[in-house]
Amino acid sequence: MSFATLITVMRKELRDISRDRRTLALTLLLGPLLYPILLLGMGKLAESRVKTQIEQPLSIPTIGAEHAPNLVRFLAAQGLNTAKAPKDLTVAIRSQEIDVALRISDDFGENWAAGRPALVEVIRDSTRRAGEVPTARLQAALQAYNGQVGTLRLMARGLDAQVARPLDVGSQDLATAEAKRGILLSMLLPVLLTLTSFVGGANLVMDATAGERERQSLEPLLATPALRSAIVSGKIAAACVVGFISLLLTLLAFKVSAQIAPGNIGRQFNMGLLSMLQMLLIGTSLLTFLSASAKSMKEAQSHMTWLVLLPMLPGYALMAYPLKSEIWQYAIPFLA
Repeated sequence: MSFATLITVMRKELRDISRDRRTLALTLLLGPLLYPILLLGMGKLAESRVKTQIEQPLSIPTIGAEHAPNLVRFLAAQGLNTAKAPKDLTVAIRSQEIDVALRISDDFGENWAAGRPALVEVIRDSTRRAGEVPTARLQAALQAYNGQVGTLRLMARGLDAQVARPLDVGSQDLATAEAKRGILLSMLLPVLLTLTSFVGGANLVMDATAGERERQSLEPLLATPALRSAIVSGKIAAACVVGFISLLLTLLAFKVSAQIAPGNIGRQFNMGLLSMLQMLLIGTSLLTFLSASAKSMKEAQSHMTWLVLLPMLPGYALMAYPLKSEIWQYAIPFLA
């Protein structure tokens, strides 16, 4: 295979795509402009929602509030105001009208006066993420009230409250504030970068193979003395160049966005360009083979449906069965 022929074909393909400025602009600039706005906007909205749910008073629909006036006053002091519960509490929670509710048993007062455990139930839908913060606040307040009343009961009987606490369990969270702010970014960023690198040169590849076949401009190219291997390699190289530029612009956009984001999460933002280049070459070569085998542009575009899912399969597998990071994993493009 002649390297000079490869370069000639690559320059020809790059020159062809440069004539279609609108397609070239969308290919190179859509990801760098859209992805940072999407991720930073989602992170800001999620942080704002959690902050609002933590700091602002919450209204907790409560059944049987009249049976535990002391508990109701304690919850109000914690920013959890009891409210009248709807008639069908189960339907209200499942229809997402309310996030969490509290049910106080009818015999709460009787058990309370007798010193027996009094039943209170936290009603929620564990599959709803919107109810996680209100549920955690309510459960923490109930645990605090439980501990406070238990301590007073022991003291009333002349016992040291420490007797009922054989263990003093502590917790040390080693996650930094920057790492917590970057949780959403760490989940979505690898997926977006993988897709960008795997199918970054898709437009050029499909146009240079299936598109040229429809325009009947591929046959004259194959009729030249150039080897077919050089022609195919030149088309792949041109697509890789376009994909690499798009990937590089996307990485730079993420880097700049991370530096200016709240919490300065850019300090821990590392770019694995080498692993991205491997996926760029694999994806471009595979798409070139499929597009060259397609009879039309529509058939070539139909392959994008499963090609987009292909690089994400290892990530989904790791979500279902997490693996401890090992050195050998960095040699596998889809795991690195």
